[in-house]
Amino acid sequence: MNAMARHANDARLRGLLRSAAGRAPPAGGRRQWLLQTLAAGVAWEAAPLQALRVRALRLIVVYPPGGASDAFVRVLAPALEAVLGHPVWIDHRGGAGGAIGLRLLAHAAADGHTVALSAITPFTLRRLRSDALPPLGGPDGLVPIGAALHTPSLLVATPALHAADFAAMLQQARRRSRPLRWATSGHGTTGHLILEQVQRQSGSRFTHIPYQGGGTQLNDALGSHFELLSTNVALQQMAHVRQGRLRALAVGFGQRVAALPAVPTLAELGFASANLASVFGLFAPPRTPAATVLRLNQALRAALQAPAVRQHIDASHQQAGDGSAQAFAHAIEQERRRNSDLPLQPR
Repeated sequence: MNAMARHANDARLRGLLRSAAGRAPPAGGRRQWLLQTLAAGVAWEAAPLQALRVRALRLIVVYPPGGASDAFVRVLAPALEAVLGHPVWIDHRGGAGGAIGLRLLAHAAADGHTVALSAITPFTLRRLRSDALPPLGGPDGLVPIGAALHTPSLLVATPALHAADFAAMLQQARRRSRPLRWATSGHGTTGHLILEQVQRQSGSRFTHIPYQGGGTQLNDALGSHFELLSTNVALQQMAHVRQGRLRALAVGFGQRVAALPAVPTLAELGFASANLASVFGLFAPPRTPAATVLRLNQALRAALQAPAVRQHIDASHQQAGDGSAQAFAHAIEQERRRNSDLPLQPR
């Protein structure tokens, strides 16, 4: 048992003893009364531990800690616990653009106790993946549960680029002998799609710098390791924009972000095909029964209405997901068709 667990057990034991101290001993004597109280504490402790082993929900996050998905899942998990009535275990399995975590989900039991949080882009661009990404749908495919979060994309200039706005960035990209370096969270992510759509429409060339998640790339952006970064409108990123460490050039969303009223959307700048937001959702293992998917979808939608979750989503300028599992699957298919003609090579 680790120190934290021992501390928690000690606190419970002190509580039991304090509670017992306010009651008179039974006829059998104080020693017997104290032993009964301690035994009750042991039994009380064993029940939650047994429930944790049997009923915990494993929530695989297919990205490393430190990004927007990490901040979101840390407020979502307690809300899911309250709805489901049992613990939720966050398991970060980042790498390979989400493929590592999704492959882990593909081999999990279809019993409703393992789900994964992922963006939809690995599935919308599956044709470009050569890393054995599990399919979506069908008898052997992962099962969509529901949309969890719509996150506006944010294109920022790092201290390595002296461009006041998006137009100035494009001018520099055309004049430079070497392409601007544009970092994203990985090959086939929303940020990568934005890069490719801007590159195709503008005629400018950029060097793609793929990362394995959002935490490391943000630190490297502040260190001027590249000129451009596709990221998400989230609390940590917004703090650096407000403090002037990063300059917001454009957002990818249906409308301007309230916290960045002077920053245009990519659609306003004439790049409607690049005006993309990140959509995160929950997925279940293959062959998960429809009744289980429905229960998890209902739990997700209820958890998204929890005050702490709503507060986090509003404060980070995002939108909560909603709708059925079928609607989520339909949205993924629409996004796949929208990007089916991008001239990208499998990797």
